[in-house]
Formats: sequence, structure tokens, C-alpha cells
Amino acid sequence: MILERTAHRVADRLARWRSAPALHPHGVLCSGTLAVPGRTDGEWGVPWLDRPGSYAVTVRWSRALGLPRRLPDGLGLAVRVTDAGGPGDALDVLFTSSGSGRLGRHLPLPRPGALAGPYSTLLSYRTGDRERVLAAFPVHDTGDAAGTRPALWQELARRPVRFDLRAAAADEPWRTFASLTLEAVLPAPATVTVSYDPYAHSLPGLHPTGRLRRLRDAAYAGSRRGRTAAEHHRRPAGSRAVDAGRAHRV
Repeated sequence: MILERTAHRVADRLARWRSAPALHPHGVLCSGTLAVPGRTDGEWGVPWLDRPGSYAVTVRWSRALGLPRRLPDGLGLAVRVTDAGGPGDALDVLFTSSGSGRLGRHLPLPRPGALAGPYSTLLSYRTGDRERVLAAFPVHDTGDAAGTRPALWQELARRPVRFDLRAAAADEPWRTFASLTLEAVLPAPATVTVSYDPYAHSLPGLHPTGRLRRLRDAAYAGSRRGRTAAEHHRRPAGSRAVDAGRAHRV
């Protein structure tokens, strides 16, 4: 309980100071497509992964601490798969810049460029009868110059950006289960976000394990509270009715 209260308090104060989410305060919203090939080299034991399908996605790319672009920062790739479980039933997966090794996939890794390395869920997902980490690996064009690190929105102005989505348990190699293609930047302010929630928006046989859920929920609740308080403070007297929709953003 002490950790949860501390996380709530810190996130509350940081969100009030920023007038934005405590973490990932500014980002880029993108539209795109997620394609699941279905069974290729064995069953996953998850209906959604074992059958082919194509889905619209809304993706938010952001810097965790909001540091200046010249500095490395933890990077986030939040993916909402529309109608993954049927009409109105979305799937949310949150990826963070990380390594790809057995240890590195569980640790956030600050990075200077959006496409300079993989992103992972850090914590495991239940996939069928196994616990696996999910990851997004950027697919680089062979014509790219070595060492180039374009900003995501700069790359999207030239062409779609593609990621291979893979999964692996500790004793398995990475195995691709889908491809994610970002196609366009949505015309939204950098502070606009979507209320991504991987626990509320999961699928049968594919959902995050419960580890650290209470800590995460406390931090997100603190961020919402601080952000709502900051918005309330900025509004003129007489116009401070709290918008219920905004109260649920993080």
C-alpha cells in the first residue's frame, strides 16, 4: 500500500505541474493497420492470433519524461486495435523502448530515436498456456543510410512505418504474430491522448499478467487527478464544470 500511495502522490503532483499526464505528456497520434497472418509455424492457443485478420489501429508514440528531443528518453508506443474482439471490443497493448535479450526485454531503455530499436511490454502477457513478452521491432528500409534516426512524424511524411510484432517466453526465440503499419499522423495536439488500458481492453487468452497492476493503477489515478485539478485551476470562475470525458484521460 505504501508504494501505491507514493506512486499516486508523485503522479498527482507531476501532472499538476505539467498540466498534462505525469508520464508521456506529449505525443503523436497515428492511424494505421495491424495484420494478423494466423497460424504459420504453430498454434498460439489464442483465437485472435490463430486466425488471419486485418484491423484499424490508433497508435500514440510519445517520450516518457518529455525531455528535449536531443536527449535520450524512454519511448512509448501505445496501440489500440479497433474491434479486435468484435464490434466495439478493442485491444490495447502498451510497448516501451527496451532491449530484446532475456533480461533487456523487461527493462525500459532510453533511446534517442523512435526507430532505433525494439519496444516491449516489459511485463509478460498470458498467451494461451504460456507467459510471453510481446515486442514491436521496427522494420528498416534497406535504402536507409546507416545511423539515421528520423523522428517518427518525419518518417511518416515520407512513407508508412512498419513494425513486426513478436512474442517470446524466456526459453523461446522471438516469433512474429502480426505486422503493424503506421500510415499517417492524425491532426491532433501533442497533449491529446487516448485512454489506453491494457487490463480493461484485452482478449480471451491474451492479457497482461497481474504483476504490478495495483502500482500502475495508482499512478494512473494520480495522474488523472492532478491533470483534472490543473484544468480546473486554469478555467475562469463559472466555467469549471469538469468534463467527464477528460476526467478519464491519462
